[in-house]
Order: sequence, then C-alpha cells, then structure tokens
Amino acid sequence: MGKDKTMFVCSNCGQESAKWIGKCPACGQWNTFKEIRVAAETGSLAARTAAKTIRAAKGTDNNRPRRLRDIEGHEEPRIDMHDAELNRVLGGGMVPGSIILLGGEPGIGKSTLSLQTVLNLPERRILYVSGEESAYQLKMRAERLLSALTGKDAPQQVSDENLLILCETSLEHIFTHIQDTKPELVVIDSIQTIATEEVESSPGSVAQVRECASALLRFAKSSGTPVVLIGHINKEGTLAGPKILEHIVDTVIQFEGDQHHLYRILRSIKNRFGSTSELGIYEMQQTGLRPVSNPSELLLTQDHEGLSGIAISSAIEGVRPFLVETQALVSTAAYGTPQRSATGFDQRRLNMLLAVLEKRVGFKLAQKDVFLNIAGGLRVTDLAMDLSVIAAVLSSNVDTPIETGWCMAGEVGLSGEVRPVSRIEQRIGEAEKLGFSHIIIPQYNLQGFNHHRFKIQLHPVRKVEEALRTLFG
Repeated sequence: MGKDKTMFVCSNCGQESAKWIGKCPACGQWNTFKEIRVAAETGSLAARTAAKTIRAAKGTDNNRPRRLRDIEGHEEPRIDMHDAELNRVLGGGMVPGSIILLGGEPGIGKSTLSLQTVLNLPERRILYVSGEESAYQLKMRAERLLSALTGKDAPQQVSDENLLILCETSLEHIFTHIQDTKPELVVIDSIQTIATEEVESSPGSVAQVRECASALLRFAKSSGTPVVLIGHINKEGTLAGPKILEHIVDTVIQFEGDQHHLYRILRSIKNRFGSTSELGIYEMQQTGLRPVSNPSELLLTQDHEGLSGIAISSAIEGVRPFLVETQALVSTAAYGTPQRSATGFDQRRLNMLLAVLEKRVGFKLAQKDVFLNIAGGLRVTDLAMDLSVIAAVLSSNVDTPIETGWCMAGEVGLSGEVRPVSRIEQRIGEAEKLGFSHIIIPQYNLQGFNHHRFKIQLHPVRKVEEALRTLFG
C-alpha cells in the first residue's frame, strides 16, 4: 500500500499544485484550489486489471510501440445503435473504445434515453451501472420501455439475457464486475455518484469525478470497450465537475429541452469521431422517447389562418433543415418600461432586430412590449430566423396576418440588408415538400444553383423593407 499524499486541485479546470495558490495559473480563477488526500492507486490498478482481462479474452493483448507506417489504416467500425437520431449525432454510430459523456438537466430524460438505447441492442452484452436508482426502479422503467418496443423487433426477454444491471457506487467493485462479465458496452449512471478509494472525499467532488473519469478512460482505451457516462449539470447550465471531464472524453452530448414541452434535442458539443453540427430530435411520450424523423410536420400541425404575429421560417440546425413557427406579440407597455422577452431565441439578437426595424423601416416600438416565442419548445440558433422574427413582430404590431403558404429565410444586417444564408437549396426543398407556395430568400442566394427546378415561387429581396412590402403589400 502506497503512502498517502496531499495535493491541491483547481475546481474549475483541474490544475494540480503541491501547495495552495490564490489564483489558478491555468484558468485565472480565484480561490478555486481545494485540498484533497490521495491514497494508493487502487482504482487505477483495478482499471488496468479489468482492461488486461478483456484484451486477453479478445486476443488483442499486444499493446506495444509501432512505427507509423506499420499501423494499418482502415475505417473504424462503428456500433449501430438502432436509433437514427443517436447515430446521426454520434457521426454514424458508436466507435469501439470511445468514452461518451451525456449531460442534461434533472428529469430531462438522460436515464430514459440510455436505458432505451441499450434495450435496442439485443445482440450485445451490456453492463448498466446505476448509482442513483435501485434495481427494482430500473426494472419497472425497462418494462415500460419494452412494452413500446415489442411492436417492433425487440423480444421481451432482451433485458434478461443481454442487459446486466448493477447498482454500485464503488469504482473498484465496478471494475471487478466488469472483469467477471466482460461486457461489450458499459453505461455509468451517473459519474457524480461513483467514488474511488484513491481519493478521500465525498462522491461528486472535483477530485472524485476527475479520478473516476480518468480510470474509466484508461479502461475504455486499453480494452476497446465503449463507455457511456451520464453527467449532471449545474445551475449555470454547464456540466458539473472539473472542466477536465469534458477534455478527457471523446464525445460530449447535451440533452436539451423544456420539461413543459414534448420535444427534446440531442446536441453534440464535442465529437472526435464526427461533426458537432448534427442534432437529433425526440418526442417525450408515456412509453419513452420517440425519434422524430421529420420535425417540420410536427412543428406545423396547427392551422393559423387569420391569426397575426405568426411567421414560418425555413431553418437549419447542423445540416438538417426544418420549418419552425415564430410567434410574436406586440402590445402597448402597461408600465413605464417596455418589456422584451424571448423564448427559444437570443434576446440580444431580438433587441438588435427591433432596433433595425425602428431605424431602417420606420416602425416605432420603443413604447411597446414585445414577446417572442419559438413554437414547440425548441431553441434555434440559426441566423436565417431573423427575417421571420421581424415579419412576426410587424404582423402583430399592425394586427395583419401573413397569408397561408408563405415562409422565409434570411439574415438581417445592421443596415437593414438581407444577407445570404447557407444551404439555401435544402431550405427551399423542405418548404416545397411541406406544401408551401412562396418563400422569401436573399437576393444573393439566387446565384450558384438552378432555381428553375423548384415549383415553389421564389421572392428574392435585398432589404428588409422589400421583404415586408412583399408580405404585406
């Protein structure tokens, strides 16, 4: 048994120091160094032992230095998760030996998504480690999810044959069970509840999260077994624990959404094996999370004919086009200071667009309340939403509805010009597919593609006033 030692770790970035420092030299934060006591390397030893056992079982225990030219170059085989949305976010599937961090707010559906995913993999041996729920709670949730999957291709005995449930919080005991069961995928729910004997602090502390994640990383890379970590987020919306947790993992996925709405968005923040511009959309139901293959049809289910303050925008999140409904309400300020409120849209961007509308177009909104909402509980960051925001605000201000069959896409600049947007062909094609007859696009986007092949009528504009004149006459 090694001798105990004391060290100081920055709770913000994970920087280590032999003595206490007021200001962290790495991240510049003050009073973030915490004292921790490190014991002998029991967790790291358990990780190496478990990885060596699995490598020996696979026949790949030949880790040695090799010349670069001797390494065979081939595309890494990916594990099909049998979920189109999750595969898209991961970049085509899960890479063997990768470590994935799934974060999200409490109650958003992280555990449901993880359990539903492993139930969709009946051909693989999976170890699901839970430090938050009992085995009986997981059994009830799995039965509810299986009742929704039985109509597809998931037999009822999947959970009994290939899915192993372990309720444990000790990292050393987890590696012992991994060594015995030799799983093909390990899910840890959650990393903040796991503790190792190396560190004398409570579970969830900076030192515990860092040491446990590092040991699981060594195991994943050494054995080739993928590991999924579920992580909590703090009140600022960032992942709890040290920042090094996001650095050491291969993929960071954020599960977002409003608990009062049905839709959830799976967004990739970091991905070493794919693009970070992809996102998946799910619908929360009684029987679990249902992947939404065509979100446009669900977001445009209601008929708003004759209602003012509603505009349809052809937006793109990542490389995926969908039509989203923008709702605005403009009313006279009841109090001295007018209110500006935006749900699902950047409020600073809204203030800028209102200033453009007042300065360049001539509509006075300084003494009026403006409320903006993106329907469906989505949060959209596409700048092509600017044109629909201005159209919805003006429609509500003059109480004149926009005709049915119109949609738009365009970024608005400070001088009132409509700037070009990316992937214009995909935006036009999505609008045409859903039956829209008119679309307003930036003038510059007419160049570079054959716009005559579309049946939808295109209305190119250069300035905001041209777009508003086209809509309202």
